Amino acid sequence: MDFSKIMAVAGKPGLFQILSQTKTGVIVQSIIDGKRMPITATNNVSLLENIAIYTYEEEVPLAKVLKNIADKENGKEAISHKESAKALTSYFSEVLPGYDDERVYTSNIKKVIQWYNILANADFNFASLTEEVATNEEE
Repeated sequence: MDFSKIMAVAGKPGLFQILSQTKTGVIVQSIIDGKRMPITATNNVSLLENIAIYTYEEEVPLAKVLKNIADKENGKEAISHKESAKALTSYFSEVLPGYDDERVYTSNIKKVIQWYNILANADFNFASLTEEVATNEEE
């Protein structure tokens, strides 16, 4: 599973892997249940590699945040995204010290943890994110 081909689709739960392109959009497969479906240009999508988290110094790529969680949890599942706001913010400050708590909302933290858990349950190779982080830092 290539990190650059994983995306979130607004209004649809979970994460999706891009399988192929069509004239009108892309064909994706759900990472959760394996169902395939077309995503057209009218859908609002976000590639995970293009997402960053605000800190007080810079924007940290999502790949680095997911790698930090994987290192903390040894690639296993993290806490549930349904924990209390206080537990989530406390956990996230361990994973990404110095995140901007005025611009990173609890809903953002929930989504990052939920995405991490989806990838962990799909046996995603988080070691591959090291290369992704290095590539982003060079740019």
